[in-house]
Amino acid sequence: MAGTPVTVIGMGLMGRALATAFMNAGHPATIWNRTPGRAQALVDAGASEAPTVEAAVAAAPLVIVCVRDYDAVRELLTPAEAALSGRVLVNLTSGASDEARAMAGWAAERGAEYLDGAIMMTPPGIGAPETVILYGGSPSLYETHEKTLAVLGGGTTLISSDVGLPALYDVALLGIMWSTFNGFMHAAALMGTEKVAATDFVPMATDWLKGVATFLTAYAHQIDEDSYAAEDATLETQAPPVRHLIHESRIRGVDATMAEYTEKLLAEAIGRGHALDSYARIIDHFRTPTA
Repeated sequence: MAGTPVTVIGMGLMGRALATAFMNAGHPATIWNRTPGRAQALVDAGASEAPTVEAAVAAAPLVIVCVRDYDAVRELLTPAEAALSGRVLVNLTSGASDEARAMAGWAAERGAEYLDGAIMMTPPGIGAPETVILYGGSPSLYETHEKTLAVLGGGTTLISSDVGLPALYDVALLGIMWSTFNGFMHAAALMGTEKVAATDFVPMATDWLKGVATFLTAYAHQIDEDSYAAEDATLETQAPPVRHLIHESRIRGVDATMAEYTEKLLAEAIGRGHALDSYARIIDHFRTPTA
């Protein structure tokens, strides 16, 4: 039996991957893109390309949109406002939590039910068992469409009835990713000054990251309990190695900005009387940033 018909709006790399996953799972797919002709391979495989966005929205009870940003979502769907009534709009566009909540209100005003989602994977991973997609919205609405949405990734999960939380999780997790990437690039630049290839260094770096990750659970408990007794190393113990990193970077002509920022965080906390606390105490800076 054919699955629930879906419409996918936005035929960038991610949009095409989403439509492909639905089709592979037996869901009749209608596609639409502002610039025609970007998904001919999908049409050749059996997708229906709608002539207008109104026709695309009207073609299926479940409308998936994945475009540049939330402003683009509104811009693209405005001509189809009347067709949105009675449909489920699933927005997989990246954005911020306030944008997601505003979009939910916009959809409700037009008679559409709404789920907001954050895709924690690149297009080649769509449909894989390990792919995580986080959703926010009505639990009953999510339950109704869970099997259909799950074809996009085995890690499909409703994390909250609040449509804004997936975007918050998304940016928070991406922040960890970029910090990790930046740390590796800095380390690789340092090692490169001694002709150590990045490919030779990366096995040690990945093993090190596994060890570093083991500290996070303890720090999370300290943050939740607002109690920062050092069980591994105090802030005053952390400070000298950071200065060593700054010195090593400077003498090798490698940018030391990230290490200097870490030194600033440590100095602030120690200056507030927290020299004997754990590194988790640094969260105070982010809760109440100083100039």
